[in-house]
Parts: sequence; structure tokens; C-alpha cells
Amino acid sequence: MSQALLFSVFVVASCGLAYELIAGALASYLLGDSVTQFSTVIGSYLFAMGIGSWLSRYIVRDLVARFVQIEVMVGVVGGFSAAALFFLFVWLSAPFQLLLYSLVLVIGILVGLEIPLIMRILKRELAFKDVVSQVLTFDYLGALAVSILFPVLLVPHLGLIRSGLFFGLLNVLVALWAIHLFRAQLPSATWLRGQCLAAVTVLVAAFAGAGAATDFAEAHLYADDIVHAESSPYQRIVVTRWKDDLRLHLNNNLQFSSRDEYRYHEALVHPGLATLPGAKRVLVLGGGDGLAVREILKYPQVESVTLVDLDPAMTRLFSTAPALTALNADALRSPKVRTINADALKWLEESGERFDFIVVDFPDPSNFAIGKLYSSAFYRLLEKHLAETGLAVVQSTSPLYARQSFWCVVTTIESAGLVATPYHALVPSFGEWGFVLAGRRGYAPPASYPVPTRYLTPATTPGLFEFPADMARVEAEVNRLNNQVLVRYFEAEWRRVIR
Repeated sequence: MSQALLFSVFVVASCGLAYELIAGALASYLLGDSVTQFSTVIGSYLFAMGIGSWLSRYIVRDLVARFVQIEVMVGVVGGFSAAALFFLFVWLSAPFQLLLYSLVLVIGILVGLEIPLIMRILKRELAFKDVVSQVLTFDYLGALAVSILFPVLLVPHLGLIRSGLFFGLLNVLVALWAIHLFRAQLPSATWLRGQCLAAVTVLVAAFAGAGAATDFAEAHLYADDIVHAESSPYQRIVVTRWKDDLRLHLNNNLQFSSRDEYRYHEALVHPGLATLPGAKRVLVLGGGDGLAVREILKYPQVESVTLVDLDPAMTRLFSTAPALTALNADALRSPKVRTINADALKWLEESGERFDFIVVDFPDPSNFAIGKLYSSAFYRLLEKHLAETGLAVVQSTSPLYARQSFWCVVTTIESAGLVATPYHALVPSFGEWGFVLAGRRGYAPPASYPVPTRYLTPATTPGLFEFPADMARVEAEVNRLNNQVLVRYFEAEWRRVIR
């Protein structure tokens, strides 16, 4: 019996950590500020577990029955937590943070009650030292299992809402298992079993209808019609349409609008590449939508384009969906293009290739995982892959709305020994947007563009390199791997804009 109950510890620990991860991921996805949100959610959850552990001292009778009831409550509340948070955000966005942390505290307290009760039940059969060592061992193993399965298997295939309901079912099944193990000691076993079966029924029904419910809620989250939505191990990908305007959203953040994306991608590619008539080998880091590649392929002298993007779901979508391949001119299926799905930093560390032009088109540095791709270490590595006369261009957020963040990128590129030439362009969907050209020598704008453009002209290009007073350079630290100051700048500045 003790071994069976110890296995329950493994499941309970898995479920507890899963609810923690789901709440943190949803907070980051819905609210942004991923570092702050995830950190405070995890901290609040652990604090609440401490409260639950302390409160367990007041449960003195019918330990098994109380454990069963707590498992049912955890299963129902935790199982529906993701759905509740998602729906509350869509319809009650104003008090959402209060509701988020209230729910986190409730689940944390309930989860905190579980392990102390199991230890007290096991104390009847095992010595105290064995109870502590074995319970904690299974507890940590359960945490390890779910931390691996959560991003690799559960979220990509089930999504956050179904993952929550799945772990809720596991909690209730643990309760049913406990009833079976201690049936001889439970005079109220029938009543408890009825509670469990009712909870299972509700959770299974919700699991079956989660897809339709998610589509309904997500349709209210976006102003336009959703034409494609999927979760990958790395992000939530949503494509919306309004009339002829297609929009890509990653983790609830707009990435482009088809009505004005040409402004962004022309500004990203042409000021640099048009000054390199001998450029044959081009590298694109990020940019899995193929829109930068589309602009690069306009240059007949370019012989090969290597695209390195982390998420295969992105490159697959933008190389197969007809509306999206029409937008990127089927660039990802060009025989000149080689697509590699890998972490850009690791790929650069392992590759020995050098390129005439490098496009760095990563998402904004909203968390530490992305912030490392804007670090001095990354730019030093980038320099090693740049041909002697080559140029790199880096998308660098808005110099108007995130002024210190933008100049932090410039300062960091300079710290890597490269000559940085910052510029900006107006993209109506985003406002003023910033870019930085980096090379080993000074830069002069092109006298002409050898390829067709809709936005850029030789006459207006020099103006992109002039900064008005409200976007002029400000002091900023170098973004290093060990300080990630850029992420702090970015969160603080965009938080002021959003609010």
C-alpha cells in the first residue's frame, strides 16, 4: 500500500507543478512582461504552498477522507484554472491580475496541503526517515517529469487549457485510487466516490469541448477573424484576416500586417544589401515568415540564402499555406533557400560559414531567452560569420517608444567591435521602428536601388539615418549575458506605452 501511495506522490507533484507552469505561461502570454509575470506567479504559488503546508496541521481527523476531498478540489479548481484565466482575460481584462493571483493562491494552498497529509498517512506504515526520503524523492521525480513533458509534448499537442484539464483528471484519479487503497478504513467511501465520479464527468466533458470553447474565446480576443491558430513548443501562432489584411500574432503580440509589412521588410533588407553588389551568400536569423527572404531574392547576384528559425511550425506554415506563400512570393520554397530549424546562437557556435549579408530578425527582447540574442556575446559570434566587407542588419525595436532599449542595442553592437549605423522607418502598424547596420567599416546609403521597392527611394533613404530630438541617442548599458539589462529596459518602456 505504501508503494502505491508513493506513486500517488509522483502524480500529485506532477500536477502541482503543471498548474504552476500553466498559470505562469498564461500570464506571460496574455499580459506580456514575461519575466516579471512568470517570476511573480511562481513566487506567489510557492508562497501559497507554504501556507497550505502550515494549514495542514489543523487537519487532525479522517486524514484519508480529507486527502481525497482535497484532491478532488485541486483537480476541479486546478483543472479549470487555464480555461478560467483565458475566459476572464477575454471578458474581464480590467481586474484580471487580481483574479490571476487569487486563483494562484487558492490552487497553491490546496496543493500545499497534499504532501503533508500523504506523509502523515504513510507514517503509519514507514519509519519517519523513510517517509521523508521516499516522499521527497517521488515529489522531485514528478516535478522533473512534468517539466520535460509540459513544453515538449503537452502544450504543443493539447494546448494550455486541455493540459490543465488533463492534470485535473489525474488529481481526481489519485483520489479514486486512495479510496480504493483505504476502502476498509473509509465509512464514507461511497459518498467520496460519488464526488470523484462527478468531478471526472465534468472534467471529461470540458476536455471534449475545450477546442470549441478555446476557438470561441480566442475569436473575442482578436478583433479580426482567425484563419489559423496552433501551439508549438515555442509559441502560440495565430493568423487573422480582415478583408485583404492578414496579420500574424505570436503569443498575442502582433508581428506584421500585410498592408504595411513591405515598409518594415524593405527597410530591414535594402539599405544594407543594396550597397553590396557582390553579395552572394546571405544568412537570415529569425524571419520564419519568409518576408525578409522575399526581399533578398530580388537580388539576382544572391546565390544562396540560409534561413535559421527556431520554430518548424512557423517555416512549415509559411511555406505551405496558400495565402501566406502568396504574401512571401513562395520564398521559402526557392531552390536558393536552405531552411534550418535550430536555435540561432547554438547554430552560429557550431557553423563555420561566412556570409556577405546577415539579417537578424528576432522578436523583441521581451524575455531572457530572446534577450541573449541581443547580447554582446551574440554580436561577437555574429562578427565571426561576417565576410570581410560584409554587413549585418538587426531589427532593434522602436527608438520612439523604447528609446533606451534601441540605443542599448546600438551600444551592445559597438561593444563587439563593430561599427554600428542606426536608422529608423515608419511602419503604421507599429509606429517608428528601428534598425542597426553593423560592419567593420563606415556605411554610406545607396545612391540607387537595383531592385523594385514600394517604400524606399534613394532620395528619402538618407533621412532614415537622421534622428529627431525625441529619438536621439541616450546613455545605455551594454547588454551582457550575465545582466540582460536590455530585457529590463524593454519591459519598463513598453509597459509605460501599453498602460
